[in-house]
Amino acid sequence: MSVSQRVASDDQLARLLQIGIVLEEVVEARTHRHYQQLDAELDEEVEQLLADAAEESAAHRERLETLIEDLGVDSVPFGEIESLVDARYGRTRPEDFDDVLYDQLCNEETAYKFYDDLIGAIEDSDVEFSIDREELVATLTAIRDEEAEGVREVTEVMERR
Repeated sequence: MSVSQRVASDDQLARLLQIGIVLEEVVEARTHRHYQQLDAELDEEVEQLLADAAEESAAHRERLETLIEDLGVDSVPFGEIESLVDARYGRTRPEDFDDVLYDQLCNEETAYKFYDDLIGAIEDSDVEFSIDREELVATLTAIRDEEAEGVREVTEVMERR
């Protein structure tokens, strides 16, 4: 399932929103992994950055879950969505990066791109969804903008080092 095409139904929209949930779970899991593996190496600024990212991901998941509930469609099993996310977005692993900040930057950029593409696919669609389109786009735009802010914050920390 690709975000590069128009969103043609509530079911397709729900699947794409589920992909967003899994992406957020991946970011959260990678953040916690950095805490566990690099705890002694993390300075206060990086630790706060990771804490904020994990908290933001949890909030994004809740907002996406609410949208899916409002659609009232059957959800796809987690394993199926997880494999879609892994195939499309899971090309890198935390150990692929020399630094926790590079990994975090990759996570933020990936999420930003996903939401940006999803908003475009929704805006290109002429389908009437069972939820309010303006509210849907506003929610996704807010999430995308928070991801863009995350990219900016990580970049600023990297530039100071």
